[in-house]
Amino acid sequence: MLSARSLHDTRMALTLPIDLFSPLPALPRTSMAASTRSDAPSPKVKLGLCQILVGEDKAENIERARRAVEAAARAGAQIVCLPECWNGPYATASFPLFAEPIPPEAEGVDKARSPSLAMLLEVARDCGVLLVGGSIPEASGGKFYNTCVVVRPDGRVAALHRKVHLFDIHVPGGISFRESDTLSAGDSLTLVDTSWGFSLGLGICYDIRFPEMAMVLRARGAKLLLFPGAFNLTTGPAHWELLQRARAVDNQLFVAAVSPARNPAASYQAWGHTTVVNPWGEVIATTGHEPALLLADLDMELVETTRRNIPTAQQKRFDLYTPCSQVPK
Repeated sequence: MLSARSLHDTRMALTLPIDLFSPLPALPRTSMAASTRSDAPSPKVKLGLCQILVGEDKAENIERARRAVEAAARAGAQIVCLPECWNGPYATASFPLFAEPIPPEAEGVDKARSPSLAMLLEVARDCGVLLVGGSIPEASGGKFYNTCVVVRPDGRVAALHRKVHLFDIHVPGGISFRESDTLSAGDSLTLVDTSWGFSLGLGICYDIRFPEMAMVLRARGAKLLLFPGAFNLTTGPAHWELLQRARAVDNQLFVAAVSPARNPAASYQAWGHTTVVNPWGEVIATTGHEPALLLADLDMELVETTRRNIPTAQQKRFDLYTPCSQVPK
């Protein structure tokens, strides 16, 4: 029988010192080329999550992100993830100013127009990692999107994910924010097949609040969900960890969420606390709100063990459940 203790015994996580960084409806499915680190699939993989400081200077943000990915690779990370909106401030007025075109397949990328994208392609290739590039504002067809670029270890684009659920909220006495003032929503979900023999599903920040999205990704084969995010000082302490643990338990998989570090000079204060949760719902790695590199060893056999011991996928009563879209309002 699976126990919380047995999962504790097999976990491994590490937060590296902050001085590594200076203060400066059809589901797309993408197959990964073989990793430069291993020719044979393995159920174990090292995840590196980069909680970096984001400021007003785009060039500094890009360089800081590059050094963070390089530090993660030196520490042995095979999959590396950056936070949401890492190339500029998280603000509706800033999104168009920091936005870049992301050409199809990113072929012939113009470094002058898309410096953030160019860096992602270069550093993934140079380091030989699968890079989940957090998110950057994307300019396309007169619209702006909050977009995650996934780059293969050979420097080619594996997938693009546009944030599906826009962050439009009003909490009296807490926070009000409307991404839809400048951003448009994506219209598809994204799953990436990796060379380690498992698939990862992508979401961005507010996407984590929608369990239906995570359920579809799990049903399509995901064993890891990655959420670059930037919760704030109102929603962060209340829901950041709770939602990650809920999605992990609901779907019996690993969940990781990557935040920017908190910048006291910014108008939007990020919660930080980049975190990894295992299929049993345990937090196996986390940090505070300062810049940090979080490392965690993920053993995908834990996903299979949890699903085998508590077989909820085989016990669902679809004869009783009505699809949410068909429930009368």
